[in-house]
Amino acid sequence: MRIITLNINGIRSAERKGLSRWLARAEPWDVVCLQDLKAGPDDVPRALLAPRKSHGFFLQATRKGYAGVALYAKQAPKVTKGFGASEFDAEGRYLEADFGKLAVVSIYLPSGSAGPHRQASKFRFMEAFLPHLVELRRRRREVILCGDWNIAHQPIDLKNWRSNQKNSGFLPEERAWLTQVFDELGFVDVFRVLNKEPEQYTYWSTRGQAWKKNVGWRIDYQIATPGIAAKARAASIYKNRRFSDHAPLIVDYDYELR
Repeated sequence: MRIITLNINGIRSAERKGLSRWLARAEPWDVVCLQDLKAGPDDVPRALLAPRKSHGFFLQATRKGYAGVALYAKQAPKVTKGFGASEFDAEGRYLEADFGKLAVVSIYLPSGSAGPHRQASKFRFMEAFLPHLVELRRRRREVILCGDWNIAHQPIDLKNWRSNQKNSGFLPEERAWLTQVFDELGFVDVFRVLNKEPEQYTYWSTRGQAWKKNVGWRIDYQIATPGIAAKARAASIYKNRRFSDHAPLIVDYDYELR
């Protein structure tokens, strides 16, 4: 089973940069999770409605041109839109595909970088989402949460960690929250289990020469329950072609969707 996740920073922009053609070359994949669509289903390019004969699902924000998530699956799942927090469900941040023994989620946490009001929103999301993560663990099935979590967990996960300790995305409170997700709730950072090397980033600022100098952040994850995480066999960050300011994170699991 191959799962791909990518923050596309606008689905129409990503398609102009060749996203649907790349998805054809990235076969065989089973599930693709996208974040930050900045478009409703009526605005999605035709090639990205259901690429490669998949089933396409979309959750847009009520605010036009903002946030939103999508999920493509080769097998038809049962889909849940939102996790029960009205403020954030209206922003289009959580889309869950239930395949029976396995659930795959496309998730997009708020960014706090636009100012204190957005950081406050991010903290509210974290507070509201933690009980849902607890509930996911109680369901006694496997779960993979794919997407842009907007938090770099450890110093290895961003280039300039010393100068970013007071900035959104690497605040002590954010990092401690993610540690709680891993250490107390038992979820697994799948990529980091497979790849412990430094300078493995999924996001680069458009300012300066961040991409050219590889001044990046690893804020896109596949975070999974232990059973399915143990079946992960390979993980990679695709950087040969750019579709947004993020890069696709690809993980192959020794698992077959049924």
